[in-house]
Amino acid sequence: MIYWVLLALAIVAEITGTLSMKWASVTNGHTGFILMLVMIALSYILLSFAVKKIALGVAYALWEGIGILLITLFSVVLFDEALSPMKIAGLMTLVAGIVLIKSGTRKAVNTPQERRNATV
Repeated sequence: MIYWVLLALAIVAEITGTLSMKWASVTNGHTGFILMLVMIALSYILLSFAVKKIALGVAYALWEGIGILLITLFSVVLFDEALSPMKIAGLMTLVAGIVLIKSGTRKAVNTPQERRNATV
């Protein structure tokens, strides 16, 4: 469970870092760039911990896919960017892909040897 929380925090850090990049370019301030560097680095660190127990393909797909989805939606709200029908179709396809990747992941069945090692 903690690894899913780490992945969620990595996604939040990625979104914050990417949005602060846009904010910094609009406001011409250094604070946004510093925040961007810190949050993107934190995002990768948290992602690296999350993939210890979450399959890399699933973790990366969720991290990047949810990040793209929310960054796009926040950029429409915060920066008045356009959301065309083509972008909406792309986002819907992205969501479908995330759902398919997540639902195609099975929990690994522990062998008796793995169960013995876990209790040691």
